[in-house]
Amino acid sequence: MKIVDVRAFPTSFPVPPEARVSLGIGTAVKRDAVVVKVTTDEGLVGWGESHHGRSPGAVAHHANTTLKQLVMGMDAADVVGVWAKIYKMQLGSHGMGAATAIAMSGIDMALWDIRGKAVGWPLYRLLGGAAHPIPAYAGGVSLGYQEPAALVDEARVHVEAGYRAVKLRIGDSPTRDLERVAAVRKAFGEGLAILSDANTGYTVADARRAMPGLEAHAVGWLEEPFPPHDHRSYAQAATFARVPLAAGENHYTRFEFSRVVEDRVITILQPDLSKTGGITEGLRIAALASTWKLSINPHTSMTGLNMAACIHFLAAIDNAGYFEADVSRYNLFRDKLGSEPYRIGTDGCVRPLEKPGLGVEIDEAFLTAHPVIEGPGYV
Repeated sequence: MKIVDVRAFPTSFPVPPEARVSLGIGTAVKRDAVVVKVTTDEGLVGWGESHHGRSPGAVAHHANTTLKQLVMGMDAADVVGVWAKIYKMQLGSHGMGAATAIAMSGIDMALWDIRGKAVGWPLYRLLGGAAHPIPAYAGGVSLGYQEPAALVDEARVHVEAGYRAVKLRIGDSPTRDLERVAAVRKAFGEGLAILSDANTGYTVADARRAMPGLEAHAVGWLEEPFPPHDHRSYAQAATFARVPLAAGENHYTRFEFSRVVEDRVITILQPDLSKTGGITEGLRIAALASTWKLSINPHTSMTGLNMAACIHFLAAIDNAGYFEADVSRYNLFRDKLGSEPYRIGTDGCVRPLEKPGLGVEIDEAFLTAHPVIEGPGYV
């Protein structure tokens, strides 16, 4: 079962003004993704997602050229061998670093999709897991900066849909952030888990002002107050309150997570299977975290491929945390690109799909109809 083709599709759609969300990195004006298709000599096709890296055309080009040439002719079932070859020829020496980790993630995910289809098993079973409920929180590009009453109204929709946890976007200003958190806590009481994400929008001074208030409102974590490489700021923030610090969506491979774990500062780990090196590397990161009794709460990317993969992955590791459900008001990658990736239950949980592989069917006509839109996705 040899790899005979790799094709990455950069794809975009504009976000209409009424559906735009403002958060720590700006206001979303478009959504991007890179969808990867791998074909074998036996006719099996696997699909995966590479994160857009805010440069979807460049990520797709890297997958379609250098990485494709490296993996062509290899055994499609040999996910470890494919990963090792890309590591040796790109990640390990003179390669493109994060761009390679992102691009290879989609290839790796597609190969796992092929492996599942080849044996007729859903991915969670192939990974050694079992179908069981995975707690989910309402996240994605949603619940952003707005008046507290409007935020409560938006959160109410998700609570009524079954979610028992929500993630609020902070990073605006500590005062306004805490007003919004307080409004949601007052509206829903202690029965709702509230998480927070600053999208690297805080300074150390902001974190010092905000974190005691977040603790007072029983916020479950503060996600990415700072950029991922700002280790000293994270270490300082850990002394400001007892709110756990979360990060990982902008950390690449187990090698970067090794420092995160050993620093003992960030205790909520959030690898993105479409960025950190794929499912193969995600399993290694989960095993590393398990030795420290740390939970894995993967960051969700753009499409149903990543969403389905995250649920399969969480169903197969012993330190699974939350699934991040994308409840964006306007996400064609979730709703139109492929078949339904998940459904929230009345218990606030999701469950893995039962079809072979990832279990998501892709409409290639969507990719043709939605070519890449170059330029920033947030302004």
